[in-house]
Amino acid sequence: MDLVYRPRRLRRTAPIRGMVRETELSPRQLIYPIFVTEGKSVRDPIDSMPGQFRLSADEIVRECEELYSLGVGAVNLFGFSAVKDEVATKSYDPEGLVQNAIREIKGAVPDMCVQTDVALDPYTTHGHDGLVIDGEIVNDESVEVLCKMALSHAEAGVDWIAPSDMMDGRVGAIRKALDVQGFSHVGILAYSAKYASCFYGPFRGALQSAPSGHKKTYQMDPANAREAMREIALDLEEGADVVMIKPALAYLDVITRVREAFDAPIAAYNVSGEYAMVVSAAEKGLLDRDQAMMEMLTSIKRAGADMILTYFAKDAAAILRADFGSFK
Repeated sequence: MDLVYRPRRLRRTAPIRGMVRETELSPRQLIYPIFVTEGKSVRDPIDSMPGQFRLSADEIVRECEELYSLGVGAVNLFGFSAVKDEVATKSYDPEGLVQNAIREIKGAVPDMCVQTDVALDPYTTHGHDGLVIDGEIVNDESVEVLCKMALSHAEAGVDWIAPSDMMDGRVGAIRKALDVQGFSHVGILAYSAKYASCFYGPFRGALQSAPSGHKKTYQMDPANAREAMREIALDLEEGADVVMIKPALAYLDVITRVREAFDAPIAAYNVSGEYAMVVSAAEKGLLDRDQAMMEMLTSIKRAGADMILTYFAKDAAAILRADFGSFK
């Protein structure tokens, strides 16, 4: 009798499928982005990102308590600053939005890993990640301000700095500034391959930080993959602890290339446009929100990411904690 191999035997029941599953998601691999705003008891809905809010520090503490109970690995804070100027003065204010939120979280949920975005766009009138001088986004002058911002977050008690600006040399400069000031324990999650993508649109609406002009002189060309490898190599040489690819879905191939080439932790950002596509399609009845969410996150993990920044973190963690699984 000829041997007939039947792969379906390994798909027959949920327990069997679980035992042979190659890619597993865990809540501790998820990072939840949070938008920090002024005031108390503020939960301001974000029109461009249904289900997401700008939160005051006290509301963020409540959110973090829930996230921690679900096992979510970390939060990443973004400041929604009402006060903006040309030189991002509020970005490094010791009593600024993000700095106060760090202290509030660490006071209430000390074991929650807190990461903070380091870029100038929420604090500048022009909406760019660096300073603009004579119509040009300048590099070295921007890095000086980014170092001040990073130090102010470290002084407030942050665990990881996440520079998202894409200025040249900023990882090395921030690492040196942190070490000199006694913050060698603070990690750097570098936005190493950040592409000039249309998928950031809803996020810019959330922070009201749409730029004057474009960001293509510092964010990467979506057509380039080899360039990403160079950027990541440079950031690791400069002291990055974790490297990130952003966005995730349209750059799964880049995540895989990086995974194959570097023995370093990799993060991927499931960005606002990717979130909004699923939410919008689900609202129209075109797909199942939870199944699409889990399939999307699993694809990012399967591509090689160790951790995922995602606005779905809380919902996905609840499903995973309930042990429903992604594909039962």
